[in-house]
Amino acid sequence: MIDEEKLSFDEAFAVVKSTFAYTNHTVLPEALEKWSIDIMGNLLPRHMDLIYLINFLYIQDLKKKFPDDGEKVGRLSLIEEGWPKKVRMAYLAIVCSHTVNGVAAMHSELLRKGLFKEFEEM
Repeated sequence: MIDEEKLSFDEAFAVVKSTFAYTNHTVLPEALEKWSIDIMGNLLPRHMDLIYLINFLYIQDLKKKFPDDGEKVGRLSLIEEGWPKKVRMAYLAIVCSHTVNGVAAMHSELLRKGLFKEFEEM
C-alpha cells in the first residue's frame, strides 16, 4: 500500500488495523512464534523496515501510557532483545489488528486474564 499504491504510512496502517483481526490458538507463551530479525532482515528487508517503524510508534504510545515503567515497555515491545533479537509475531498481530480473540469464548477469556493481560491495560 505504501510502496505501490503510494498511501502514507498512517493511511496504510489505518487500513491494516481496520482489516485484520487476530485469532490466537494457544494459551502457552512458549508456543508463540518469534522470528529472528537477522533472518527476516535478509529475506524481507522492507518488511523489517515497516516492523521497526510500527514498533517505534507503538513504543512511543507505550511510553506515554506507562511513563515510569520501562520494564513493561520492554516486555510489550514487538522486538525481543537478546541474541538473536526476535520479532514477537503475536505482539505484531495484536498491534496490527482491530480485534484479538481466542478460538472459543473461554479461550478468549484465558488470553485476557493470562497470556495477553498486559495488553488489556492499554
